[in-house]
Amino acid sequence: MGSVSRVFVAQLAGLPVYGPDGESIGKIRDVVVTLRTDRQPPRVLGTVVELVTRRRIFVPMLRVTSIDATAVTLATGSVNLRRFNQRPNEILVVGQLLDARVTVEEDGTSAVVVDAAMELTRTRDWLLGRVAVQPRTGRLGRRGPVRVVRWEQVRGPGVTELAQLPQGTAQLLTVFDSMRAADVAAALRDLPAKRRYEVADGLDDERLADVFEELPEALQKDLLAHLDEERAADILEAMDPDDAADLLGVMSELDQDRLLELMEAEDSDPVRRLLAYSANTAGGLMTPEPIVLTPDATIAEALAMARNPDITPALASMVFVCRPPSATPTGRYLGCVHLQRLLREPPGGLVAGALDTELATLGPTTQLADVTRYFAAYDLVCGPVVDDTEHLLGAVTVDDVLDHLLPAGWRDDGAWAPSPPPSPSPSQGSSQGPAHA
Repeated sequence: MGSVSRVFVAQLAGLPVYGPDGESIGKIRDVVVTLRTDRQPPRVLGTVVELVTRRRIFVPMLRVTSIDATAVTLATGSVNLRRFNQRPNEILVVGQLLDARVTVEEDGTSAVVVDAAMELTRTRDWLLGRVAVQPRTGRLGRRGPVRVVRWEQVRGPGVTELAQLPQGTAQLLTVFDSMRAADVAAALRDLPAKRRYEVADGLDDERLADVFEELPEALQKDLLAHLDEERAADILEAMDPDDAADLLGVMSELDQDRLLELMEAEDSDPVRRLLAYSANTAGGLMTPEPIVLTPDATIAEALAMARNPDITPALASMVFVCRPPSATPTGRYLGCVHLQRLLREPPGGLVAGALDTELATLGPTTQLADVTRYFAAYDLVCGPVVDDTEHLLGAVTVDDVLDHLLPAGWRDDGAWAPSPPPSPSPSQGSSQGPAHA
């Protein structure tokens, strides 16, 4: 890619950001522009960069030395790690401008904004000079071909009422589609409440449930209250039972009972069992859906279940062997097989022949401090929870333990996390974009 003088923001979002020595800084999540009272293009102030700790910081355009198709590089100097806070006269292009409904003055066409281009001027400033719009055609609101027009040719977003423009979610959902659930959750935290609700309404149940699991408690409750009861119950059904129980556990007893009644029995029953335990015990921390096999299952079957992409890495690290039934609470617990042992055994062998029967188990009332010592003592990322009658109730994973050990609100502030390690610089073949003084 040659010297860059125009960059479309939706294509910029998600690109990695590197320091002058090739160290990884984070990823571009949005572009900040300042509003103007006239019809002239808004000035681009800088970018919102998400660090690996999920903290979002502001990086001025003056710090950007190059932009290409694969990365953004910053100039030498320190980066202000203060969390980004949007000012009243600022607009987030991805978060607030995309999907805004506008009118193209040339022909009076009603359209939606699908992208915006920032352009470099002779004074080395960046302006949001072009807008990619998609006209709405026909009574059913169908959209026509995308066209790029000058900023001043569009009525609506050129004045200070931009933040109040009616917006859809199609383009923003397209951007979110390629992001991890944790990254989408981080993006939602920085959106205005109205926009956040629109995104929640636009996501399908499975995807929204994944995002819910990554949100801080306050936002979970807020979004769940926004949804109608039927859909709120559907989201809880799609969540992992332990995460659903954590969320219901901070709600009023009346709301908790109402939502549990609306859930399907097969989904609500394990959640009810988890709610019976204190949140700081193994029973309250566990998931009731680990990998469980009977002793006549083969090593190949166990490996196939561990390969399931819907199983977290921590849960996939251990297979539990029990007498029927296999659903928790199971028949008598016989032992476990570690993933590394499965990899060393012949595929046709039985899991019963690879059992670890010596590993201690957790009881459902084991306190968090003892659960933590258990993981440290045995170097595990997953451990079985077994009752007094030797029935497997579920499994505790190390991520559940960390969630309860970290300070309240840790999802809102990534300052506790270690700095990102250095990473290789962008490919030497990348073209350099515009430089700034």
